[in-house]
Amino acid sequence: MSAHTAPTGEAMDRRFLAIHESGWGTPFHLVQPRNLCFWVLLWGLAAGAIHMIQYLVPAGQYGVALGSGILLFGIYTVPWLLLLHYHNRYTSIPGRPLVLAFIWSFVAGTFWMGLQGNPAILSLYSKAFGPAFGQNWAAGLTAPFTEEIIKATALVLVVGLAPRLVNSAYDGLIIGAYSGLGLQIAEDIIYVVNGAAGSHGTNQISAAVSTLTNRGFVGLFQHVLFSAVYCAGLGWLLGRDSRHRVRGALLILAVTVLHSCWDNAVALGTLLAGPLGPLVLDWLLLPIIGLLLLWATFRLAAPREQAWMRDILGPEVEGGIITEAELLAVSGGFRARRRHIRQAEHHRAERHVMHAVSDLAAELARGGGRETARVDHARAEIGRLRTLSGPGPD
Repeated sequence: MSAHTAPTGEAMDRRFLAIHESGWGTPFHLVQPRNLCFWVLLWGLAAGAIHMIQYLVPAGQYGVALGSGILLFGIYTVPWLLLLHYHNRYTSIPGRPLVLAFIWSFVAGTFWMGLQGNPAILSLYSKAFGPAFGQNWAAGLTAPFTEEIIKATALVLVVGLAPRLVNSAYDGLIIGAYSGLGLQIAEDIIYVVNGAAGSHGTNQISAAVSTLTNRGFVGLFQHVLFSAVYCAGLGWLLGRDSRHRVRGALLILAVTVLHSCWDNAVALGTLLAGPLGPLVLDWLLLPIIGLLLLWATFRLAAPREQAWMRDILGPEVEGGIITEAELLAVSGGFRARRRHIRQAEHHRAERHVMHAVSDLAAELARGGGRETARVDHARAEIGRLRTLSGPGPD
């Protein structure tokens, strides 16, 4: 590797601007007694915890099912967390607000707001339009509005507690995904308990496994996906750039309709295509539409974050610390990163170099773009790893 040379003033200006605009490196402080959002958070979590205890304690006779559900869906959560952590690699959001979003939707969103609001609204449809209408269509006319708003409150709380930390639709996408995961896992555990109660406590482990099989698959395309797209749309709708507000509104509308179709899949599928309609909707059509919607949202939201990453690391290319190819790989998508690693002589070592380059970007942001001991250490780590992966910049 060549000696570290001084980057141009223009490159450094872009770095400082990117750090300022992205908010990357901004610390997150949870305890803020002078912030109303902090007290709303405490109130919601306390109320949710009380309702959760009131709901689950009477289900003690289904303790085997409850324990099995917690274990199975706890394991199910791990791959989700790894996947979301991977996608939180551009100007990454700290872990604490993401944990906050998950816990808020799990405790307050599900047990305080969801279990109180949904049944009340569902009953109104049955009273107004009859039991048959309520059974067939009420869920799809209730949950898409109540639950998406509930999950979006996690984003609102994070913004209220750390306004400089959330600056793009991509930030909304990531926070929304964690919020959706929290509500989804809480709902799945409730379904396990209800399934055990429906079978009068017999075969409780089988009830938990059955719930995991059914809910685990549809969960790949529901709450996490819904709230990721919804909160990204909310970021555009409420953002400073008025050019993207229509885009945000359309995404919110699209995911609300998609959620409604999922919840009314039986009635809607039967109406459109007969007995096989619900299966086609649940197992084929709606998952494909959901993935396409998420892909489009990601493609629209990621470029700004990727540009910030390139601007932060740009001076390191000029300084001879990393190569242009490494910059494009670490700030690009999965394919760009994979293609770069495959072209390296030592794939495993180059993968470690990519992680080290990302760590350097994080340290630069944490230091506000200034030279610090941690930045120097991150640069030295890239040099150490490069000796294992082959030659670096000329």
